[in-house]
Amino acid sequence: MQRLLTSAIGVPLVLAAVFLLQGWWFFAVIALIVEGAVWEFATILHVRAPNAPLRLLLLLSPLAAWGLSLAFTDPIAVGTLRYLLFAAVLALSVGLGTLLLFSRTPLEETLPALGAFAFGIPYFAAATSSIHLLQRADPWLVFLLMAIVWLGDTAAYYVGSRVGRHKMAPVISPKKSWEGAAASFVVAVAAAAVWDVWRRGGLEPGVMAAAAGTAVAAQIGDLVESMIKRGSGVKDSGSILPGHGGVLDRMDAMLFAAPVLLLGLWLAGVSAPGR
Repeated sequence: MQRLLTSAIGVPLVLAAVFLLQGWWFFAVIALIVEGAVWEFATILHVRAPNAPLRLLLLLSPLAAWGLSLAFTDPIAVGTLRYLLFAAVLALSVGLGTLLLFSRTPLEETLPALGAFAFGIPYFAAATSSIHLLQRADPWLVFLLMAIVWLGDTAAYYVGSRVGRHKMAPVISPKKSWEGAAASFVVAVAAAAVWDVWRRGGLEPGVMAAAAGTAVAAQIGDLVESMIKRGSGVKDSGSILPGHGGVLDRMDAMLFAAPVLLLGLWLAGVSAPGR
């Protein structure tokens, strides 16, 4: 009941933001939501690197997301994209190394901290920017993303809990089953097919391929977040969302799915960078 109540309140609010907010206002809202997931991520990894400045992810992740979005929307930035890409790589190598050096992170925590930053920044930044760019191109593309992820997740939950017999990843996520994963994929692709016919007038191979890749990425994202939590001995990332756990628990699939859908639609010619 708590799970349904939280969804009943949260989903309309998210849809309102998707269809009513525009430009950088929408980016700000998405970045703020993702910051909740970043906070939980830093808290989880605090176990492995308690003296590292992991809270800086709260600053670095949205900054990186802003840079990504700017690179694909600002005419000047588009023209210098290769230089921005090189600067980003430089920041992840020289910048992070220098940060940990001057923060005097203990030697035994250096590698876990580097991993947390090197994975965490693109993990959150790519998703934040992707959702923003999808909404900028067409708010209905964000609706498609949510349909794939949320309907697929719902199908996996109910089918897996009732008929799931074959464990998918028992060490990482004991409750997930191959039956649930199959149901999730089928429902997600079916939802995308309905969307494609409804919004674009027919089934397009490129859109369906992008949807299929997004459905798979969503399930992998869920498992990766479970892997991170298990590696730190944590069951839920938080408890702020009754019935769903934390913000990261709710967004884990979306964090992988959003960039995959954006890239897939770009390749399919449905959404162009900076449009």
